[in-house]
Amino acid sequence: MVASAVSELPLVGGHVALDLVNTVEPRLPAAGRHEHLVEPRDVLTWAQHAALIDEAEARSVTDAWEAEPSSASTALASIKQIRESLASVLYAVIDPATHTAETDVALDYLWLRWSTAAARSSLVLNRHPDAGVRLNVGSTAASLIPDRAAHAAVELLCEADLTRLGYCPPDQHGCGWLFLDCSRNGSRRWCTMEGCGAYAKARRLTERRRASRINLQ
Repeated sequence: MVASAVSELPLVGGHVALDLVNTVEPRLPAAGRHEHLVEPRDVLTWAQHAALIDEAEARSVTDAWEAEPSSASTALASIKQIRESLASVLYAVIDPATHTAETDVALDYLWLRWSTAAARSSLVLNRHPDAGVRLNVGSTAASLIPDRAAHAAVELLCEADLTRLGYCPPDQHGCGWLFLDCSRNGSRRWCTMEGCGAYAKARRLTERRRASRINLQ
């Protein structure tokens, strides 16, 4: 399932950090892997699409990147490294046998990147008396998107119920996208039934029909 544009990517992960991981398809290494974050503007489009930043913040990021073009390339490289580091850790969560020294390097990177983001964050008292205090992540527009992404990644790892972490099965023609299975009985199998689920079903039907024709010969 390849979306035609980053603005049309299905947000199926159940957490913005998982939707970031799902910006390549298929997710696992494979021939013909499609990268959705090719240019800095793709990062900006995805961040708005995934509600990581709002419209006003997007304008601030655009202005910062235009004022210092190298910061846009830096943001693109950073968010890809956050994405791949998080993916490495999450696949080790799913299958502990895949835990290697590279997994620990990925964890260290995410922690350091989160620490950098935290240094550019602040606590904000909400105006509504019942809303309390919130953490405002990112005070530097040029690095706002990677900062938010790093915070989301660590939040996912530390606070989400990762026993519900699943992925669209590549061995059954799935795309490898990750998701939190929030179904009542933990039976979710595909990124979406309309995408990989329907494709796998159609493929199985084709294979059964082919086998039937061979048996009749």
